[in-house]
Amino acid sequence: MSRILITGSSGLIGSEMVAHFHALGWEVHGLDNNQRAVFFGPAGDTRWNQTRLQRRFPGFVHHELDVRDREGILSLVERVRPDAVVHAAAQPSHDRAAAIPFDDFDTNAVGTFNLLEAVRRHAIDAPFVHLSTNKVYGDAPNELALTELDTRWDYADAAYAQGIAEDFRIDRSTHSIFGASKVAADVMVQEYGRYFGVKSCALRGGCLTGPSHSGVELHGFLSYLVKCNVEGRTYRIYGYKGKQVRDNIHSGDVARFAEAFIAAPRTGEVYNLGGGKGNACSILEAFAMVAERTGRPMVSEYDTANRVGDHICYYSDLRKMRAHYPGWDITVPLPQIFDEIVEAWRDRLP
Repeated sequence: MSRILITGSSGLIGSEMVAHFHALGWEVHGLDNNQRAVFFGPAGDTRWNQTRLQRRFPGFVHHELDVRDREGILSLVERVRPDAVVHAAAQPSHDRAAAIPFDDFDTNAVGTFNLLEAVRRHAIDAPFVHLSTNKVYGDAPNELALTELDTRWDYADAAYAQGIAEDFRIDRSTHSIFGASKVAADVMVQEYGRYFGVKSCALRGGCLTGPSHSGVELHGFLSYLVKCNVEGRTYRIYGYKGKQVRDNIHSGDVARFAEAFIAAPRTGEVYNLGGGKGNACSILEAFAMVAERTGRPMVSEYDTANRVGDHICYYSDLRKMRAHYPGWDITVPLPQIFDEIVEAWRDRLP
């Protein structure tokens, strides 16, 4: 039986990976220590998801461990000897990172390095899938000419009609502290592929989402937006008239790509993993879509100051992913994503 190690296994992407590979017959080991609750408080707590995984998936092995624990990571990988690794553990908020820069860098950059070195020493043939972020591009996409439409911004240059591709520059821009720590991890994942031959890829995610997300204001765009609507909370828009655009990809499609890469791995690759233009929406458009499903209008307030390093318009060019892995594509359209997240938050209400 093949064995996989998934870090951040109680989070949105990690838990989806657990379910996906368990269904494929893999022996699944998860690593998580509920650090999200430390970063974001009780609203970010993921113990509920850990409990769900342990109850639902027989044989799932949970390891209570922090990716910053170098000796612990080295020891775990040596013991488990995984046939594949999916690294989804992170400090995921570019806003929160400024308040906890040591925790952010040590988790995102050093934690990734710890895991890569453990794999090099003890599981060199294991494909390594790293969940990076589109924030590695910093705010450079904001330099592109944009067209303002009624409810969103969009690219004015036809060269970007399919979105941002992997050859877009990642330096000479403002990233946020989070973006910089993720750049360090992203480049190290590439380097371990090119220098040591680790079968690695960095997935530069857009808005990765789904019903298992513990969305909070500082991380989890659609999940938090839906939560505000369902609970009658006020949602704060930060700049850009609420027309800023995000592409949204369901966690299940992320897991399917990880499966495809692990089955036919490459070394030191990068992919822009998002919903693409077809699954993109602005905040204003998201307001309308959730209100249509709940019958409750969105309550919002507007702050003219945008978040540092935030993208005005970003959606992923998926052509490289589709070319390298033609059996993979987006399978969950945006309306279905909204349906699932609304239902999930309704189920979680007391």
